[in-house]
Amino acid sequence: MNSHALKAGASVLALVVASPALAMQTDDQTADVITVTGQKREAGLQDTSAAVSVLAGDDLQSQGIERLDDLQNATPGLSITDSGLTQSVNIRGIGLASGSPNVSNGVATYYDGVFQPPIVSTNSFYDIGSVEVFRGPQGTFVGSNSTGGAIFINSREPELDGMGGYVQGEIGNYNRRGLEGAVNIPLSDTLAVRAAGIFRERDSYYSNSAGLTEPAALDEYGVRVGLLWEPTANFSALLRAEVADKETGGYAYRPILGTRYEGFRTSDIRTLNYDTDTRNDERNEQYTGRFEYVTDGGTTFRGIAGYQNKSISNLYDMDATNSTTLPSSVADQFVREEVYTAEGNIISDESQPVRWILGGYYQRNEILVDITNDPAAFAIDIDIANEKVTTGLFGQVSFDLNDQFSVDVGARYSTYDIDAVGAVRLVIPNIVVADPGGIYDDDQFTGQVTLNYRPNEDHLFFAFVAKGYKSGGFSSPTASFDPETVMDYEFGWRGTFAGGAVTTQLGAFYYDYSGFQLDALEAATGRTSVINIADAEVMGVEGQIQYREGGFDLSAGFAYTDSSLSGTNFVDSRAFAFANPGVSNVPQCAPGQTTGCADYTPFTGNTAGGPNLFSPQWTLNASLAYEFEVGSAFVTPRLTYTYIDERYAYLAYDPVRDRLPSYALVNAAVTAELGDFEIEFWATNLFDEEYSTGQTGNNEFYGAPAEYGLRTRVSF
Repeated sequence: MNSHALKAGASVLALVVASPALAMQTDDQTADVITVTGQKREAGLQDTSAAVSVLAGDDLQSQGIERLDDLQNATPGLSITDSGLTQSVNIRGIGLASGSPNVSNGVATYYDGVFQPPIVSTNSFYDIGSVEVFRGPQGTFVGSNSTGGAIFINSREPELDGMGGYVQGEIGNYNRRGLEGAVNIPLSDTLAVRAAGIFRERDSYYSNSAGLTEPAALDEYGVRVGLLWEPTANFSALLRAEVADKETGGYAYRPILGTRYEGFRTSDIRTLNYDTDTRNDERNEQYTGRFEYVTDGGTTFRGIAGYQNKSISNLYDMDATNSTTLPSSVADQFVREEVYTAEGNIISDESQPVRWILGGYYQRNEILVDITNDPAAFAIDIDIANEKVTTGLFGQVSFDLNDQFSVDVGARYSTYDIDAVGAVRLVIPNIVVADPGGIYDDDQFTGQVTLNYRPNEDHLFFAFVAKGYKSGGFSSPTASFDPETVMDYEFGWRGTFAGGAVTTQLGAFYYDYSGFQLDALEAATGRTSVINIADAEVMGVEGQIQYREGGFDLSAGFAYTDSSLSGTNFVDSRAFAFANPGVSNVPQCAPGQTTGCADYTPFTGNTAGGPNLFSPQWTLNASLAYEFEVGSAFVTPRLTYTYIDERYAYLAYDPVRDRLPSYALVNAAVTAELGDFEIEFWATNLFDEEYSTGQTGNNEFYGAPAEYGLRTRVSF
């Protein structure tokens, strides 16, 4: 960790720990301004016994947060790593470390109540109400596939109390231009509709030496319509429909140093060396419904149902070179995933000394994968049809021991079934060479027990033990991998000062983590498959602060995470491929065998003591703004800072080949408001930091360069 990050970390830590010194007299400002909904009840952040960060929708844009992966710039402990088709979302070093469709998320992401598959989120954020990021296993309310945590993205709902909305236009460098807006219309005293949309396009950050398509350009749109019906004070129904489309011209990456293609890297990370056109087209449609009835006695009956259809069509230049001495490799890929979800909740009156929540959950994922790899010498076609079914029954009881102590006891029973068929075949001749199908099921009990202590209304202390699990699966028709499980032991404190002007959250955790799932080469077959490669210990400390007084607005956070894998032998497939070009899918040589095999022994390593993949030791973030009056206008300059420590993308921990170096980003914005009119000058990655955001195969991805622009907004 470099010196500027250490200084920033010390400053952020000092702010969190010494926050009582900031307590000054001000008007009454309650801590409950920040609201959390991810635990089925609406509660203030300072009343929530969980490690959670909440970002208001209005703050996302001003902090430079446009997409899911930008959330790591404002959330301690969160790491989102590019790998092309999927994004590896990890919290505290736990999440997703495999690109296989048979491996589930370890961080469950929900958009308007519908589970999101690990293929990338399609569109930029627009008209968002809030984003909640829960750290640690969510074994009661989310259940399976939330060993790392959960992310809830909530769009703005229609409102009955008046017509309103906004229109926003923008321009920027890289020929960026866009239009965004929303309108809320009460059709009657009981019926309201809200429509929102976005259009955005820009040129690529990259040039292609062959003059082909421009990977990483952007052309996207999204439209969302919501309908709210409240015929009585007891009943409400909310229906939403959304479609989104994004085209980028393909993924942009260069060969990694230490791999077979390193000699063909360009000197400039913004210059690509492809010899074929590329493509990346994504489309998503989603429909959700939420129905809620509250009895006169305060009991809530809630039902949520949703359907999502997400498809991606990609054309890759797999080697990212225009080499004439190495065989070219092109992949044409189509992936579609449909998700059907349904959930029911019964929630008791929260004002009672004994409070409870009961629920049931059903989810079905249908996945189609069609890939044609053409490595010049021969073509391989891969077809997979995959169905996953997840169910859960859960409940939580909370009761007050006295005026200061309370206990929460939650439990969940989850089941998981996966059934897949498919074939891997040579195109010429038409011969099936492998079967990617299989059948697998598992089930687990998870949950959490929490002890809460509130000495007064301004402070909450809590400690809990929680279990989370991530489902297993199959590697082939005859081989499977086990679930991941984690036991979480956690302590936290919430502090409120100066009548709510200053709020802090501080916590520490220890994980006993088992069954780390990873793609690994098996020497016996020479093929890559998903296995449980190691157990781990993970521990850390996190803190956040929010300080709002007068025109001053500060939010900051830090996370320190230390992880250590147990010792497990594995084959360093990257080192083997570098030393043995063109050799693949062959088994370990038997004694005396010299042909049709390989000797993997010199490339066998051990994971002992290494960190979890995609797990930065330090993450830091801070946002500072001050609003002042100039004539009849209000002007707000804002500065944000993000530091993400180095991460490893592969278990060999090669400091050049497998390491994603640390980086620091600074964003800035100046906003002027004059009545309903707003103008904003903004810049992201102000100092044009060059940094890697992930890897896939032998290639690595990069973050966006410095961007700047102008937005104007009219509200009504």
